[in-house]
Amino acid sequence: MENEKWNRQLKVYDELVAKCPGMERKGKTMPHTSANGYMFSLMNKDGEIGMRFSKEVQKKYIEKFNSSIFKSYNSIMQGYVLIPQEMLNDLDMLSGYLQESYKYVMSLEPK
Repeated sequence: MENEKWNRQLKVYDELVAKCPGMERKGKTMPHTSANGYMFSLMNKDGEIGMRFSKEVQKKYIEKFNSSIFKSYNSIMQGYVLIPQEMLNDLDMLSGYLQESYKYVMSLEPK
């Protein structure tokens, strides 16, 4: 992916995380958010954003978003949903999904 395009996506990802009080974007080469010992969102090398949900919610959102599972470095990220590019146009709405993802990992046994 072109560096300029990746940097634009990173700016959008940073804006999304900034809309969620208490969340912080981590990582330089693999930007992500984490809590309770788990990552709950990340941006892959192609600039795609994925969010983590329970298996049931993942299945529901893949259908609702007309999306797919999220891959990073050619690996399937279990529990993650690929966030379609067009959804990045409404960060207020998307921040609700990021908060839901955070609540999900906080419900897991801490690592």
